[in-house]
Amino acid sequence: MTETTNQLPVPVSKETPARQKLWPLWLVALLSLIIAVALALWSWQQWNNHQAVMQTLQDLRQDTAQLEDLYGDRGSQQNQRLQALEEKLASQRELIATQQRQIDHNARELLEAGNRTRTDWLLAEAEYLLRIANQRLMIEKDIRGALSALQAADEVLAESDDIGVYPVRQQLAKEILALKGIAGVDRTGLYLQLEAAIDSIHQLTDQALISENAPGFMAGDQSSDAGNTGAGNALTEAWSEVKSTLKQVVVVRRLDEKVKPLLSPDQSAYARLNLQLMLEEAELAVLRGNQALYERALAKARSAIDEWYDVSHPRVSALSDSLAELAAKNVDPELPDISQSLDLLKERLAGRLNATSDGSTSNASGQGGDES
Repeated sequence: MTETTNQLPVPVSKETPARQKLWPLWLVALLSLIIAVALALWSWQQWNNHQAVMQTLQDLRQDTAQLEDLYGDRGSQQNQRLQALEEKLASQRELIATQQRQIDHNARELLEAGNRTRTDWLLAEAEYLLRIANQRLMIEKDIRGALSALQAADEVLAESDDIGVYPVRQQLAKEILALKGIAGVDRTGLYLQLEAAIDSIHQLTDQALISENAPGFMAGDQSSDAGNTGAGNALTEAWSEVKSTLKQVVVVRRLDEKVKPLLSPDQSAYARLNLQLMLEEAELAVLRGNQALYERALAKARSAIDEWYDVSHPRVSALSDSLAELAAKNVDPELPDISQSLDLLKERLAGRLNATSDGSTSNASGQGGDES
């Protein structure tokens, strides 16, 4: 029995196995999904924050660059202003120094003026008049003005009570006599006479021009007349009639000198313009006192009048005579030296100034000794 039982198959249980529980898996998956979504949201937020931070940094950099530019411009402007102020301050200092020097100079002048006497003022006035005389004579060549200035200086020196001006007055007398011995040049009168001559040139007409070569009168006609002396009577009579007719219409003027060509209207205008330029050159020589240029210009003008115009014409004759009189004038007389009196007066003034300065120094030292 026992063996039979042991040989029988094992009985199979009819109970169904229990199902595995899946909710933990779903829970884990849900938690994972939630965590993933949270991580994604956190990452997105962090990325946005990073972008905002980068944008802020870029804005800060731009603001910093603008501030640097602004401060740089302001710094350069401040430097320019400082430089301008320094230059202005330097100019003000220089102006103050110049004014200080001027004040010192004026103070010294006033001090010296206070120490001067009436004689010193008269000598200074005489020196000024002598300077004016030298300027009038050497630069302007005004003999009358220089003479008047010398005479006025002599009168001023005569009023002074300084016996040391005797050599100055002695030299002044010589210079005044030398100026009186010079024939004065009336430059204004000469200039006006040349202007009148220029106006006279413009008033000359074409009738004053030399016109030997008038139409119908040629040099070859005279030779042909001489060659045909033995022609027939008919030709001679015809030629006589033609000459008589021409004499009524054309006046033929015969001159001993060489026949001169006929001047056209253009040549006449050129002749007037050329003469005007010559006389204007003479005017310039008068103003400058150039005798050689003056004589050369008038000689050219006279030769041009003799060559181009008929000297028997009244206007031409008057113009030629006027130019001849003007050519005899001396526009540059030899001028004497009148600077010696000025040099002597300067020496006298320097001597008085030295004497005054020495006297003031001795007085100052004497006062200092008394005080001590």
